[in-house]
Amino acid sequence: MTETDRGDRRGDQTDRDRSVARADGGRPRVAVVACGGTIASEPSDDGAAPEKTGADLVEAVPAAADYARVTTKEVCSQPGFDVRWRDVLATATAARDAVGEDADTCDAGAEEAADGVVVTHGTDTLADTAFALDLLTDLDAPVVVTGAQRRLDEPSSDVPANLALAVRAAADDRFSSGVHVAFDDELHAARDVVKGHSNALSTMTSPGAGPVATFTRAASRLLRTPERGVPVAPLADAIDDAADVPEVPVIHSGTGVGAGALEHALDAGVGGVVLEGTGLGNVTGALGDAIAEAVESVPVVVSGRPPAGPTEPVYGTPGGAVTLADHGVTFAGDLPAAKARVALALGLAADLDDEGIEALFAPPA
Repeated sequence: MTETDRGDRRGDQTDRDRSVARADGGRPRVAVVACGGTIASEPSDDGAAPEKTGADLVEAVPAAADYARVTTKEVCSQPGFDVRWRDVLATATAARDAVGEDADTCDAGAEEAADGVVVTHGTDTLADTAFALDLLTDLDAPVVVTGAQRRLDEPSSDVPANLALAVRAAADDRFSSGVHVAFDDELHAARDVVKGHSNALSTMTSPGAGPVATFTRAASRLLRTPERGVPVAPLADAIDDAADVPEVPVIHSGTGVGAGALEHALDAGVGGVVLEGTGLGNVTGALGDAIAEAVESVPVVVSGRPPAGPTEPVYGTPGGAVTLADHGVTFAGDLPAAKARVALALGLAADLDDEGIEALFAPPA
């Protein structure tokens, strides 16, 4: 039997098969790291806001205990649209502590290291945080981020299904390479996933790539090999404080866009700039001319506006990607502008050199 055949057989195993096959015959241990979001929100006259703790969520979703022994840890209680860098870095630390990455980071309060980690988070920036965790960590245990579009008190809430799915995936060591997002019976790679709809339950999607795995009541099926989305060493140890993460704005190119926004950003002393170009990574002529000067002072990364596909130098003219390449920009590849911003900001905070910054945008090795 070939290695591919063995991999295919593992991909077709039922969850019960894998549970029985565990060496200790028991349920794995999963740590839930709570960060707020709709999944933890409650309604009020002033609008919904995160109120529930991780323990509250686990208690409200008893199905999670069918897959693992679950512990909880609070990191923050933020809405998805107001997550801060300090919350992201604290989440990375909590994940490392939970699995006992080494003697210095192991959570002293934990009786034993977790076999997997679930992060509960608001959906507005869930894809950003998942990708940041992929950049910051490289753990020998699954890290699965989830959230919800409807609160527990709302009709047809997706909180129970998504949290149970996330625990189920975090208890499965097939997903120990890279960070994943669990949502609506699918598991997505952190590098690829985006929020695709403002309120649909199937909001999480991976344009151009598709999910890594799908789930039914009894079984799960791998559609492609789980892997970490960036070919760089984890950045967490190189970033001492959230204050080290510089401001990195995203500047949009489109019909009639001039150089003013880029010039204002440079005057404000930003650490770097992401240009959301059109098509394959092209910008207006005015922006192209300004980029020629900008690269002398800060890193400039160019992404594309389409939801899928790479950036590639094809066109000339002052704003064409061939010209931008000659100026010395870094192209974001298939990363959207939001994730290019996360990568550049964390790379600068980790004090990466030019080669290291370039590596952040390369596809997985």
